[in-house]
Amino acid sequence: MEKLFLLDAYALIYRAYYAFIKNPRINSKGFNTSAVLGFVNTLEEVLRKEEPTHIGIAFDPPGPTFRHNAFAAYKAQREETPEVIKWSVTPIKDIIKAYRIPILEIRGYEADDVIGTLATQAGKRGINTYMMTPDKDYGQLVSEHVFMYRPKYGDKDFDIMGVDEVKEKFNIESPAQVIDMLGLMGDTADNIPGCPGVGEKTAQKLIAQFGSIESLLAHTDELKGAIKKKVEENEEQIRFSKFLATIKTDVPVELDMETLKRREPDEKELRRIFEQLEFRTLIERVLNGEKKSAPATPAQPDLFGFFTDNGTEETKNSNLTRLDDLHYDYQLVDNEEKMRDLFQKLITTQVLSLDTETTGTDPISAELVGMSFSYEENQAFYVPVPPDGEEAQKIVNIFKPVFENEKIVKVGQNIKYDLLVLENYGVTLKGKMFDTMIAHYVLQPELRHGMDYLAEIYLKYDTIKIEELIGPKGKNQKNMRDLPPNEVYKYACEDADVTLKLKNVLEGELAENGVKDLFEEIEMPLVPVLAYMERNGVRIDTEALKETSRHFTARMNQIEEEVHQLAGTNFNIASPKQVGEILFDKLKIVEKAKKTKSGQYVTSEEVLESLKGKHEIVGKILEHRGLKKLLGTYIDALPQLINPKTGRIHTSFNQTVTATGRLSSSNPNLQNIPVRNEDGKEIRKAFIPDDGCEFFSADYSQIELRIMAHLSEDPHMIEAFNEEQDIHAATAAKIYKEPLEGVTREQRSKAKTANFGIIYGISVFGLAERLNVDRKEAKALIDGYFETYPHVREYMDKSIRSAREKGYIETIFKRKRYLPDINSHNAVVRGYAERNAINAPIQGSAADIIKVAMVRIYQRFMKEGIRSKMILQVHDELNFSVLPEEKEKVKQIVISEMESAYKMKVPLRADCGWGKNWLEAH
Repeated sequence: MEKLFLLDAYALIYRAYYAFIKNPRINSKGFNTSAVLGFVNTLEEVLRKEEPTHIGIAFDPPGPTFRHNAFAAYKAQREETPEVIKWSVTPIKDIIKAYRIPILEIRGYEADDVIGTLATQAGKRGINTYMMTPDKDYGQLVSEHVFMYRPKYGDKDFDIMGVDEVKEKFNIESPAQVIDMLGLMGDTADNIPGCPGVGEKTAQKLIAQFGSIESLLAHTDELKGAIKKKVEENEEQIRFSKFLATIKTDVPVELDMETLKRREPDEKELRRIFEQLEFRTLIERVLNGEKKSAPATPAQPDLFGFFTDNGTEETKNSNLTRLDDLHYDYQLVDNEEKMRDLFQKLITTQVLSLDTETTGTDPISAELVGMSFSYEENQAFYVPVPPDGEEAQKIVNIFKPVFENEKIVKVGQNIKYDLLVLENYGVTLKGKMFDTMIAHYVLQPELRHGMDYLAEIYLKYDTIKIEELIGPKGKNQKNMRDLPPNEVYKYACEDADVTLKLKNVLEGELAENGVKDLFEEIEMPLVPVLAYMERNGVRIDTEALKETSRHFTARMNQIEEEVHQLAGTNFNIASPKQVGEILFDKLKIVEKAKKTKSGQYVTSEEVLESLKGKHEIVGKILEHRGLKKLLGTYIDALPQLINPKTGRIHTSFNQTVTATGRLSSSNPNLQNIPVRNEDGKEIRKAFIPDDGCEFFSADYSQIELRIMAHLSEDPHMIEAFNEEQDIHAATAAKIYKEPLEGVTREQRSKAKTANFGIIYGISVFGLAERLNVDRKEAKALIDGYFETYPHVREYMDKSIRSAREKGYIETIFKRKRYLPDINSHNAVVRGYAERNAINAPIQGSAADIIKVAMVRIYQRFMKEGIRSKMILQVHDELNFSVLPEEKEKVKQIVISEMESAYKMKVPLRADCGWGKNWLEAH
């Protein structure tokens, strides 16, 4: 059975690009590969899932089309194409050619016209044809054998729309009437004007009554009032809009199924392109994994005669080296005599790369399977460690003096993990450390930092993958313990060897890029601090959580009953679809509600928050959602994370995740525990100190505003902080021209929102929405703010200018954040980068300052024999479990080190509190 797929290239490229807009995929050469990666992933999924027998991909041609010639303003309001998309077209076309898929492109006609013509011809032949695009215009082409195939959207799967689905979506009698709908309501995306004042609902009514635009215009005497006037006054515009909205089905092209037949891809060429773009996962999945083969048809010449041909480079073999290409000396050290000989070699080295093989990924509970060492490139040693505890300890003890020798520099990839595992055997990793993962994070915070990726980029080397040893992820995956040492040793030796090679490259890069001090003085000294905090863990009051769980569940059930009563019917409150139908179809709380591309109402938290004043039911639905999220994410989940041996939760602090420099945490993610509402505070109440200890919390006061004062050198802001004034009241006093003591609570609140909003680049619209005031008042507030603090405006402008020149911004400690879109001609893309240019130096400097404080507090605790423990870090806050007899000493150390971490033009201030749990202390 023939199955033809026709893809609208640009629609899918744009979609892929914007899907990654907040978290772009940047490769080591600095290219944003989001659009290419997203496009290829979509193509691969279609090929794998749908197995088309025939396929073609249509592009809009360069230059104007017949629509532009007829209507100069056609698509004129669109933002200029982002540079990344322009750059992406060439590699995407090269990839399509490597897949041996025809590129369909005809000068003067858009991609949808080419697809429309070929789909219509195929449908008439009875060939099932799928037009892949998110654009609603294609609905007009749907027929018995022609379908719209809409790509995935969020968590929605691919959506196939036939005749019935199109009719239902637009509430029309025939798919052809989609043209009439667009002709009347217009299309802002394509700048099709339509009839002024006619929206979707009015267009549906008119088409239901008259059947078509032509019939409507022939019977305007049957219309009444304002609609009659609008239609009659805009007759020509309506006719012209229908012309613009009509997809042509008579483009000069003949359907040739032989040319469109799916063929085996050119794997060598695909591999070359994927390697060049650094699509390592795609190489594994598409080229190295199990693939469904396409029909084995040899490559055909271009029979259409209009496919573009940019020419392709001669196919090259992979340029990555593998272990077998090297002269290497990897040794299995599997008896005591060999181990003692190895120890003698290691104890005299100056730099030692090390790696541990273990039974699991949680370092607190993991057991050693083996240890590998390398002190010279292409040479490494693997020491297997048996499961028996006593025997394992004996082997570790042989090497303990090496690990604890302060003169030897220890090199690792994610060395914190190895440090924690070795602590399970009574070993303290001492001396200077060099973590290749963190070194790369400091150099390129936006990129990946895994060893396999770094080896490929810096060493042009393809490592042995763990899956080659223990099999793919899943229930049948083996444990390292299951393999004999002679199957493991090359893999383990390679890890230590590659890490040493990476250190030798990255060390020079750090110095070259001016971030050596940041790496050596902040990031690396922080590693043992985070390991110490993870080892300490934190205690949880499980009984308090159980009680909270019962209380919240009862409240949720009560709220659900109240919601059903307000709705007048029972429905699934957890279903966004059903919530949308109740709010907008049954209760009609707004006239026009936002819908997703699949036609479902949008009921996100943001949307519901904006509708709270419209109906009592909205607030209750939000409250129910909030409770459900707290239960699932924290209240019921936290007890499951308690380590049975220690009775504590050991969160992992991640140093290489956020682009700003802030720490993140996982299992559990403590950074996202809500603190503002009463329900969220219940979670903090469950975090308790050790028996007989008190919970101590210290956090920086308004650190980001203080950094803004320092960086902007604004005299008014500096004065307010130096005189220890309430900064929000001081801001309000200047904006509203009131004496400080005359500032009202509401004025202070608005000034506070402005203070924090402006450093995040908030707009007039955003501030108006946040404060629930009109735009005029929001504009006056922002204007007043910059009048009060003129140097802040200068700092913001200067930050953007500097980012444009350099392509990056820097924190106080020279941490870089790259902003490749800062010079984009696309306003949306550029605006996002500009906001980062303003805020990233502030947020990044705050992150650096608390890291400095943590390192100094830890070093003081160690030096002065403090037995109280630092247990948590959340944003600008540090938490401790403190022995009563050390209270004053701990408070003195913590506050003094936090407040002296960096000398600014304004003082750093830390607030603190005590309690029997986290909530009481903070």
